[in-house]
Amino acid sequence: MTWIDPFSRALHNQAGQHGPVMLMYHAVQPGKARPDWPWAVSMQQFREQLDFLATEGYATPTMGELAAAPAKKWTGRTAVITFDDGYVDNLAACEELQKRGMRATWFIVSGSVGREPAWPADGRPAGRLLNAAELSEMEAGGMEIGSHTVSHTRLTELDDARLMQELAASKAALEDLLGAAVGSFAYPYGAWDERCAAAVQQAGYAAACTTRTGWALRDNTPYQLRRLTVFNTDTVSSFARKLYFGSHDVRWRDLTAYALRRMRQV
Repeated sequence: MTWIDPFSRALHNQAGQHGPVMLMYHAVQPGKARPDWPWAVSMQQFREQLDFLATEGYATPTMGELAAAPAKKWTGRTAVITFDDGYVDNLAACEELQKRGMRATWFIVSGSVGREPAWPADGRPAGRLLNAAELSEMEAGGMEIGSHTVSHTRLTELDDARLMQELAASKAALEDLLGAAVGSFAYPYGAWDERCAAAVQQAGYAAACTTRTGWALRDNTPYQLRRLTVFNTDTVSSFARKLYFGSHDVRWRDLTAYALRRMRQV
């Protein structure tokens, strides 16, 4: 079993009381070394995190399943695992999930399927995105394929016509590729507003997720589901604290400030 410090263990023993969490991954790079890109994790990190979820009894439904069921259904520990963009290294991550009987949701940029990403680079992994055959195989294996627009653009900066084109064309292209409905969506860069949420619904999606932290269902709307980002610096201990607090603010200094605030309230 992967080591976790006693304080984080004690906190996590109370995890799951506030409802499901959603976890956001991007890339999973081979080996043990910490990736340079903050939004990538090593394969060793990923395996340890999956093993922790499995050991602690987390259900791992897809985002579509989470959004479709009444909130009261999710009474046990639940973690929806999601991947943004669709990097080819996600194939190995998918295999690790399948080994453990877990499922996840992938948000794919339809305009770059099988090719190098067409949006500006920010240190992300080199190489292509998942191709049509790989996505189809993943979907057939129980994974959910969702949309991340056509071109990975900030939706809040688009006019109404371009906004709808990014949403509807991506959905149609992925549905044609998969031969199955695509109902889940993730806002690129986490950029959204009420206009964007309304357009996502109008385009025919059943649910959409943001990058705002917190419990997944906190806002009581399927078009503003919250997620916790998994970073390259996350240990199993910090991962466990994120699951308990539903927050990124789980560094020791954050927890000290939290404890002091609680003490003042007593």
